[in-house]
Amino acid sequence: MRFSPLRLIGVAATGALLATALVGVPASAADPAYKVMVFSKTAGFRHDSIAVGTQAIRDLGAANNFTVTATEDAATFTTANLAQFRAVVFLNTTGDVLNAAQQTAFESYINGGGGYVGVHAAADTEYDWPYYGTLVGAWFLSHPAIQQVTARVEDRTHPATSHLGTTWVRTDELYNYRTNPRANVRVLINLDESTYSGGTMGDHPIAWCHSQSSGRSFYTGLGHTQASYAEAAFRAHLLGGIRYAAGVATANCSPATGRPPVTVEGEAFTSTGGVQVANHAPASGGKTMGYIENNDWAGFSSISTVGRTGFSARISSAGAGGTIRIRSGSQTGTILGTVTVPNTGGWETFQTVTTTLTGTGTGPIFLTFTGGSGSLFDVDTFTITG
Repeated sequence: MRFSPLRLIGVAATGALLATALVGVPASAADPAYKVMVFSKTAGFRHDSIAVGTQAIRDLGAANNFTVTATEDAATFTTANLAQFRAVVFLNTTGDVLNAAQQTAFESYINGGGGYVGVHAAADTEYDWPYYGTLVGAWFLSHPAIQQVTARVEDRTHPATSHLGTTWVRTDELYNYRTNPRANVRVLINLDESTYSGGTMGDHPIAWCHSQSSGRSFYTGLGHTQASYAEAAFRAHLLGGIRYAAGVATANCSPATGRPPVTVEGEAFTSTGGVQVANHAPASGGKTMGYIENNDWAGFSSISTVGRTGFSARISSAGAGGTIRIRSGSQTGTILGTVTVPNTGGWETFQTVTTTLTGTGTGPIFLTFTGGSGSLFDVDTFTITG
């Protein structure tokens, strides 16, 4: 038997000036000059990141050929005034911020080809205005404490995500929404709820885009913290959303058909019989689900098997190898699929094994493990599809 080493947790704190955060954000000098309005009126909770967020957008504009008018005056929402802007950013707005006439002017602006960018608490805005609910995509419901999360990038072709990898680890306040917008929008990023506490949606979109009449809408649920606006990756995300909404960058924002694959860290199990976390530098996140022996199992309460048809796992083994059984609902639940895991030649030598899922999944995924004696294999990540 291999024994679990102590887990070492390193915490690093860094600070950066906003001006230096432009490093890594690609300039879009080829874009025609245009104007963007940043609107940050609040009638509820007020985020202390509004000022740095506004300055970040000004900096992005200076580097990417657009000028910014920042305001909290709702009286600027007139047909004549809005016509000069290619996009309007609702930056952490809250509550009822526009009257009926101003709402009508904004509807006409969007329907006529204008662009909307909603940032974070833009989803905590105008609950009694159905048009806005469709525009933003989903309204805020709740949030847990600020914490680190692994976000999964579903669409890397959009200008707001093209700079990202398949996952994005960052710290923010993570909204749950009243409804899942997936059926009506193109989801760009979703949250892996197994990597943080307090997610309630299962399938959890956090950034998306869609067209509305002749206009364009982009929303990101990220951007609560002041630190967000000093992060080059987040600023590039925000810039891509602005460029799309302004119509100077194109993207497919039609709702995607089918469901996206879900990739899960093996060590993110929520219940277990025998397995432990193992440290391996080449693994995703530097850790695996390890110390797997015959008849061990692991459950993942937020990962549903309903409708899923495929399974793959990134595994390693210097032991006997063995078998993974994919079950629904519990460690003794219906077997949906089975895949053989070979000896890969080392605990840090990874390869992928794949199988088809059959039968009817009705609950969360459980993995059960069988094989010979001693440690069988490690699971770095697994992905379910369909």
